Amino acid sequence: MSGDNNASATGSGGGSGAGEAVSERIRRRLEAAGQRYHANDNIEAFIEPGELDQLQAEVESGMREVLRSLVIDTESDHNTQDTARRVAKMFLREVFAGRYASEPPVTEFPNVSRLNELMIIGPITVRSACSHHLCPIMGQIWVGVMPNEQSALIGLSKYARLVEWIMTRPQIQEEAIAQLADLLQEKMQPDGLAIVMEADHFCMHWRGVKDVGSRMTNSIMRGSFLKDPNLRREFLALMPQNNR
Repeated sequence: MSGDNNASATGSGGGSGAGEAVSERIRRRLEAAGQRYHANDNIEAFIEPGELDQLQAEVESGMREVLRSLVIDTESDHNTQDTARRVAKMFLREVFAGRYASEPPVTEFPNVSRLNELMIIGPITVRSACSHHLCPIMGQIWVGVMPNEQSALIGLSKYARLVEWIMTRPQIQEEAIAQLADLLQEKMQPDGLAIVMEADHFCMHWRGVKDVGSRMTNSIMRGSFLKDPNLRREFLALMPQNNR
C-alpha cells in the first residue's frame, strides 16, 4: 500500500540544523527514501521516538498563527485560549492518527475448517476527513470476504481496528476503500473481497450548496466478487438493510 512503508527511519535523517523544525527533519527522511507522503499515507516509520510530541508542539504553534490570521483574540477570549493546543492534539492523536501511528497488531488464524462461504462484516462505523477541506466524513462500511483453504482469517474486532487505522487520515472516499481493500487482500489472501462504504460528507453540509448530494456510496469488488455477478448480488442483498 503506497505510503505505508515499514522501513525504519534512518538515524537523524542526515543531520539536523540548529533550530530546524521537526516537520522538516521528517520530510527530509521521506524525500531521501523516495517515499510519498500524501495526506492519506502513513509516515510512522519515518518519525523517531519523541518527535511526535515535538510535531504536536509545532502544529500548535502554527495553529496559533492561523487563529491570529483569523483575527481571533486568543489571549483575552477564554474560549480560544487553549484552542491551538486542543486542535494540534486532535489532529495528530485522534482524527489524523492513522498517518502517525503504526499498523494495529492483528492476529491471523489459519482456515482450519476450510471455510469457503460468504462472510459479511459490518456495519463498521467510519470517521474520516475530506482532504479538500478537512471536514468530517461520517458513515459505515461493510466488508464481504470469500475465503479459500489457504486464506488467513482475522478476528471480528480486528476489521474495525484496521478500518479505523486507514480512515483516520485526510482523504477522499474512493481512495480510502481502495487502501482498505489492499490491506485486507494482503493479510487474508481470499478468493474474493468486497467493500461498500456509505458516508455523509460534511463539506457539503457546511459549505457550498449545503446538503445537496451530501451522502456518497461507493464499492470495490475484487476476485470472485468481480467475476461472479451472482455472488456480488448475494453480498449486496445480505447487507443489513435496517442499518443502511
